[in-house]
Amino acid sequence: MRDFIADTLALVLFFTLTGALNERFIVGMSWEEVALARAIGAPLMVATARPYGLWRGLVMGRAGTGTASRLFWDTLALLSFQVPIYVGIIWAGGAEGAELWRGALGAAVMMLALGRPYGLWLDLVRGWFGLPPGGQKPMSVDTER
Repeated sequence: MRDFIADTLALVLFFTLTGALNERFIVGMSWEEVALARAIGAPLMVATARPYGLWRGLVMGRAGTGTASRLFWDTLALLSFQVPIYVGIIWAGGAEGAELWRGALGAAVMMLALGRPYGLWLDLVRGWFGLPPGGQKPMSVDTER
């Protein structure tokens, strides 16, 4: 349960802020459309936060100890998991045509830029809950909890 809460808290806080900024200033959605997209996005973030935490753990298991390797794998994990979900969110929020394409491109650029910062944030929040950082023991059972 701590895994679920930590992963959900990290994702909701981080991507509510970054998503709203992208939708308003990059995509060009109105504040009303942004509010609708964030309202749609919140339950989806709750539903996908733990699966993403598991996905990231699995992907980060391939990362080496070097900074470049961790940057690459963290970015790939976020890009491959979150962009399709984000496009669905803004489509449901009213984006269409060029807005949808700008949103997809903006999300991809954001995920490229935010992959490692979000990974570090997620590891920090997981630490607050006494959990190991992602990629340390992916998909394993921690018998000490």
